[in-house]
Order: sequence, then structure tokens, then C-alpha cells
Amino acid sequence: MPEALGRHLLADFHGCDAALLADPQRITTALLAAARAGGATILQQHFHHFGAGQGVTGVLLLMESHISIHTWPEHGYAAIDLFMCGHAESEAALRSLQESLQPGVQDVQRILRGAVMADAKERAA
Repeated sequence: MPEALGRHLLADFHGCDAALLADPQRITTALLAAARAGGATILQQHFHHFGAGQGVTGVLLLMESHISIHTWPEHGYAAIDLFMCGHAESEAALRSLQESLQPGVQDVQRILRGAVMADAKERAA
């Protein structure tokens, strides 16, 4: 069974509160809390609000990779991308976002990135 260098989660959150999804401060707070919950180290952050009642797009550049979000308040929808490697825990970060954004329905894809085969590690040794 291969090991993975990173864990990539793609989450679709439906049924979220529109006011929350349109609030850049609350979205920023939610992503920062998720990074902390996952044990990640934040290197940089950038968020953009598209205007009153509109969505927010944001990204945290992490030492362990990244977390990004794009929100559509008019649809109660948020698209979330969590990619973490090393000691960081993408599942803990996801749980934090679930608590913050309270989706009614969610769909999460889990992808292992950078599979390392045992025999390849032995050849490299």
C-alpha cells in the first residue's frame, strides 16, 4: 500500500447561511481557525470580497501547502480546497470549516497526493 506525501480534500458545502458567505471577516476567521485546527503554519493570506451581498474568495498559503475558498452567497454554496502535507491534518481543518460554515449538505472528495511506493523508497536507500 503506498504512502502519500499529502492529503487533498475538495469540499462542496451547500445550504450555508448567505450572510456568512458574504462576510469577508467571518470567512477569513473561519479559514484561519481551520489552519490552526489542522496544525498548519500560515505563511501568507489574501482575501477578496466582491461587494455587498456578494461572495468572497480567499487563500491561505501554508508551509504545508494551502487552503482556499470561493463563496456564492446567492446559492448558499462554498467551494473549499484543503491540501496539506507533513504533520498538518486536513481532516481536522475540514471539521473546523464544517463547524464554522454549517453546511446543510456537503460533498467531500479525498485524494492522496504524491504516492510513495515502498519498493521505490528501498531503491533510493
